[in-house]
Amino acid sequence: MSYELKHVFASLPQMERGVAKVLAGDPKGNNFLYTNGKSVIIRNINNPAIADVYTEHPHQVIVAKYAPSGFYIASGDVSGKIRIWDTTQKEHLLKYEYQPFGGKIKDIAWTEDSKRIAVVGEGREKYGAVFLWDSGSSVGEIVGHSKVVNSVDIKQTRPYRLITGSDDNCTAFYEGPPFKFKCTFSVSAACCLCVSSSVRGTYLHRYQRYIFMYDGKTAEKLGALGGAKAHEGGIYAVSWSPDSTQLISASGDKTVKLWDVASGTAVTTFSLGSDVLDQQLGCLWQRDHLLSISLSGFINYLDKNNPSRPLRIIKGHSKAIQCVTVHKEDGRSVIYSGVCVCVHYWDAETGENEGITGKGHSNMVAKMAVDESHRLVTCSMDDSVRYTDLSKKEYSASDLVKMDVQPKAVSVGPGGLAVAVCIGQVVLLRDKRKVFTLENLGYEPEAVSVHAGGVTVAVGGADGKVRLYSIQGNTLKDDGKVLEAKGPVTDMAFSKDGAFLAVSDEKKVVTIFTVADGYAVKNDFYGHHAKIVCLAWSPDNSHFASGGMDMLVFVWNVNDPEKRIKIPDAHRLHHVSGLAWLDKHTLVTTSHDSCVKHGCDSY
Repeated sequence: MSYELKHVFASLPQMERGVAKVLAGDPKGNNFLYTNGKSVIIRNINNPAIADVYTEHPHQVIVAKYAPSGFYIASGDVSGKIRIWDTTQKEHLLKYEYQPFGGKIKDIAWTEDSKRIAVVGEGREKYGAVFLWDSGSSVGEIVGHSKVVNSVDIKQTRPYRLITGSDDNCTAFYEGPPFKFKCTFSVSAACCLCVSSSVRGTYLHRYQRYIFMYDGKTAEKLGALGGAKAHEGGIYAVSWSPDSTQLISASGDKTVKLWDVASGTAVTTFSLGSDVLDQQLGCLWQRDHLLSISLSGFINYLDKNNPSRPLRIIKGHSKAIQCVTVHKEDGRSVIYSGVCVCVHYWDAETGENEGITGKGHSNMVAKMAVDESHRLVTCSMDDSVRYTDLSKKEYSASDLVKMDVQPKAVSVGPGGLAVAVCIGQVVLLRDKRKVFTLENLGYEPEAVSVHAGGVTVAVGGADGKVRLYSIQGNTLKDDGKVLEAKGPVTDMAFSKDGAFLAVSDEKKVVTIFTVADGYAVKNDFYGHHAKIVCLAWSPDNSHFASGGMDMLVFVWNVNDPEKRIKIPDAHRLHHVSGLAWLDKHTLVTTSHDSCVKHGCDSY
């Protein structure tokens, strides 16, 4: 029995208004990378659905850059740690780790021989360092700044030169190695957010709306792009063409401009929208691809022939995924994922992503399910349950059902039936209306599942017990039958054929009850090292999956607890938040790393 990961639908970059985002490429031009939370995301530039995720940093990662050799990546985090790791093997083995200073690392640069690294940022004792990649030994000093250094680059031809840009409104120029301070430039009253070196050795540095060019060897000023100002808003990033004759710049004025360096004029202006989320905070020129990052986190593939419409926009999540479900639409499998107030849907094969349109929930989406009428039923911390027609994929105000208190989970059944468990309540809904509410329960409900026959509801409580209720018309009746779990119930689900009830608990156990035997215990399943948070039944009704805060996913055989597939580090250093089956061999997992993964098992 084995499991093979097939797809990783990676998270988007984590963005912050007014803060530049570094988008970097590999020397061969095949991949690009960026950071989100504690992860470094590597994506294929031709097919972004092919992705890899590095998650070994214990703190938030700010920047990552390929070595010019292409064999290693250096990544820096908010604590000041630099990790240098292998790109040639799946495991991404750590080669070296250094702490050049204490504080956030904001940018990294390599020399062209991949032997020296410069890092800059918000150090407490200094704002930058230059060192040998294989020993950490210093090869110069980054001095001359009085505030945080935002950006660094190194001329990729000898003699080496290093340039930095800082919040002190200055750009500093260094000669080396060993790198020594030579001079500073200050031609604007604004801070310098980005510096960049071309393969020909020309430097530019960018202040708010201006882009200035300097000779990379002598630091002599060569001119400014665009004359008086290059953009109408702040400029957050620049990237050179491979031959250094052109470059692109990304701005808060919601445009990216393509510049001819020789004439200093803009050849093309790419307009990316009018909303504040359309501000452009990063860019990359990789072979024939021109990429930019919006404040929304969307990655735009720019089209020189049609500047008003990108060739492609990569969409997805940049925050923790809370829940997931799947649905067949026109013969294709679609994955639905809930993040904060948003619900997105993915083509399970291509990874193409869109969000449900309109005004939806106003607080975190907690659980979701698809009913037999092809409606997505979601419950949220905004004290509501919503029904969304999946043929339209658009929220409607008429499809909102207001709860008295916050719902925690929802389950659907036949005939327009749904049951939500809320704080201190169990609520029966039918055809988008509340029809019955159980209150004064004497326990706190945490999870719910409706039997496929639509006549029984199981409710799991924080007291470690499962209560069974009968659905009689538009009412719920307590059957008086109580099942014992091993601890407070965290999730539960009836099998698709209604033969079994699976219950997970905080004591790291899944208990299977056989419905036809009066809910007698069939088997207990042990293996998790921390609280189990989600369950999902395979369509074959003989296997189910469990996911926990231990980052583990198990696929179990209901008839034999020893026959199992263990998926370690399903989402490394992040606990699993949701599970769903595309078919009897393909399992979807989601996590707080903002990634959607699915793979195949063989049992």
